[in-house]
Amino acid sequence: KPFFLYYATWLVHTPIQTRSKRLLKKYVEKLGVTLPKNPDQKWLQKGQTNPFYCAMVEQLDHYIGTLISHLEHTPDPRWPGHTLIENTYVIFTSDNGGMEGSSSQIITDNYPLDRGKISLMEGGTRVPLIITGPDIPRGVESDVMVNGLDFYPTILGLTGTAPVDGKHLDGCDLTACLKQDPTDPTLVHNTDGSVRDTLVWHFPNSAALESTIRIGDYKLIRNYDHINNSKNAPLELYRLYRTENGLKKRVDIEEQDNLAISMPDKASKMNQRLTDILTEMNASYPYYNPYAQRAPPSKKKTPTIVSHEEDGDRVTFQLKNNGSDIQRADLIYTKNGGKRYEEWFRTSATITKNDTVVAKIPEGTTHFYLNVVDENQFLRSYPEVLDPKQPSKSKLKSYAQRALQPIPN
Repeated sequence: KPFFLYYATWLVHTPIQTRSKRLLKKYVEKLGVTLPKNPDQKWLQKGQTNPFYCAMVEQLDHYIGTLISHLEHTPDPRWPGHTLIENTYVIFTSDNGGMEGSSSQIITDNYPLDRGKISLMEGGTRVPLIITGPDIPRGVESDVMVNGLDFYPTILGLTGTAPVDGKHLDGCDLTACLKQDPTDPTLVHNTDGSVRDTLVWHFPNSAALESTIRIGDYKLIRNYDHINNSKNAPLELYRLYRTENGLKKRVDIEEQDNLAISMPDKASKMNQRLTDILTEMNASYPYYNPYAQRAPPSKKKTPTIVSHEEDGDRVTFQLKNNGSDIQRADLIYTKNGGKRYEEWFRTSATITKNDTVVAKIPEGTTHFYLNVVDENQFLRSYPEVLDPKQPSKSKLKSYAQRALQPIPN
């Protein structure tokens, strides 16, 4: 029978450390660096100078090599006289760009790409991708735009497996591109047969707070954290390549020349296309915290939730309108409140005309909150959830401690 192996190695991931003194010594000497005298001290030298990181990369190379060697030397029981490598496709890639570091350590540098993990700049989204196997030409380097979403439909295509009926696959089957001409982007097709020239990344949380769209040679970045933040422009537009006669020439994969101001029409159209796709996805967006010190002045207009009343599985919340209308309301609930691993879910609530919100409490709910979002994208919770950065938060062992509990029938 065919086999599928998914090898998700911890290399190269934090914590950046190695058990191999031999490899560590090798890269200390090769880089001409000195290890900190305190073994607990993190690496703080800039650039690609971290010997611990280098040692981990070589270890990864060794283990991948061991796997490939096994395929090369193991007979294929389904194909006498041949080895497994002759009938196996290998996909090598990463889930994100390299982590350049944190406030306490420097790991690596993705130069010339900008930034790294937890970013939608090229340093965070442009990753290694090597695909080898039967009928795929060797030694070909390609600038065709692909994504991890393409792996599943491609595996189906390479193995001749029909997709499950009724399933919508976001990715594209790369089989034709891989086997015919890996450098030809016109061989990557959407399910409707059109050439795929657009990809979207959405990272509304964590430190990213951005979405991006790539259409052909151009890439647009939408920064959600731009109000009161002079470091971020609302939109960034970059021309990564220039395509001439079907060939791509590098222009600005370093994302140094923001064209959003000089090409406003291009930026506007790409931004609208990004909105259309995110709307189709029913994507969520980041919200403003009215208690944040740097929050916009409109925080004073956010509605206040003053009380609630239960009637069976129906709960009604009374609000005070302080100047901005509610655009969305959700009941956030859990069925295992107080357990070690609480799971919280969201269900829509109904906004009425008389400053009230009505929601149905799902059966089995142990604890719940109400979240409302106003027209200025501020989120308020009821009861209030303490800011995780406040010291008092440390006393909160679970979100259920602050939540409401349904009245027993």
